[in-house]
Amino acid sequence: MAAWVALRRRYWVTLPARLRLLRMVTISLAAGLALLLALAGLAATRTWDSVADREAPRTTSAADLDLALNDMDAQAANILLSSANAGQGRLVTPYETAVGLYRDARRAIGHDLRMLAVAAQGDRADELTVESLTDDFAEYQELVGRALESDGRAGGEPAALADYRKATDLLRERLHPGARKLVDSNNSAFNTRYRQARSALVTQLVAAIVLGVLLVVSLGVLQWYLARRFQRILNPVVLAAMVCALLAVLLGAQALSATAEHLRGARRDAFDSVVALSRARAIAYDANADESRYLLDSERRDQYAQAFLTKSRELYGLKGATLASYDDELASTWQAYRLDHGDLRFAGEFRRELDNITFAGERAAGLAKVRCSPCIDPRFVLPATRSWGSTTSSKQDRWVPAIMF
Repeated sequence: MAAWVALRRRYWVTLPARLRLLRMVTISLAAGLALLLALAGLAATRTWDSVADREAPRTTSAADLDLALNDMDAQAANILLSSANAGQGRLVTPYETAVGLYRDARRAIGHDLRMLAVAAQGDRADELTVESLTDDFAEYQELVGRALESDGRAGGEPAALADYRKATDLLRERLHPGARKLVDSNNSAFNTRYRQARSALVTQLVAAIVLGVLLVVSLGVLQWYLARRFQRILNPVVLAAMVCALLAVLLGAQALSATAEHLRGARRDAFDSVVALSRARAIAYDANADESRYLLDSERRDQYAQAFLTKSRELYGLKGATLASYDDELASTWQAYRLDHGDLRFAGEFRRELDNITFAGERAAGLAKVRCSPCIDPRFVLPATRSWGSTTSSKQDRWVPAIMF
């Protein structure tokens, strides 16, 4: 009770006491608003740095890893296709091109694995996935290396094909699932970070508005009290403080609102499309590899033809389409979509991108990408050839459609 009496005497009973109370409240609100806006600005900067330096790069690195694995396997098949008779009938230009692309893909995979290893630190599940991928990639390189070595010896083509099959099976059963798991995991982590950042920005925006309103009310009360007690209609200092408070609230709220909207645009409008197109590109490279595998391995042609169709559906999904019907259904649904962008008769990664058009020129670019993509044309119009490696001419016949893809 004694403490309450002392506080009341200090801050309410006398005129100086009430002025001290108003001053303390006003200064506290002003300091709180300034601190909130400063911390919100620093948090927004850290969020953008995290998005630019960690969240987005590790997701795209995982997608690039999937693409490079597909490219490397396709080029391994192309090397075997173009070598011919232990190199005696080698198709020099295709062979050298495939070797160069194979090396580029191998370097890209090493770079992506290093980036993903750094990004995975602190996430035990991702760390284990990257470790497994690294070990599996070493095994894959060993199998492909043995295949290429066997192919360089006279009569070594059957052994080369056997090792290449093992490498391709390893790619399909372990490397692809691991890479795609990382894409999903990193994209999910980015989504979580985005939702947390957006929620924090909304909370900060509401808090800034509440503090700003209270500060303006406090200054208004102070202005009224001074006018009532000292017969001054306006106090210039308090009036200037009110104007500054209003400007701080308006500009701070605008900055927080704009940051939240820019973050949403970066994640939803832009990066969702990046993820969709990165996946589409990786699937397209895998489909390209299926063509080379089809030409290389006659015993697995049905398997690779079906795999090609499956990947075509992942890119441009047509429910119930077969190799025989896919072309006609693709043409009809694509024409329908060109006339009505709300037509929903196809799905897949291309659809995901086309449903997320937000920037000027993006739809035209997306339409051009789908229209020009050979990967949505699953026609296996390939020459009837003899088993791989029988003659130089048969290899050359099979090589031509592979490099035209």
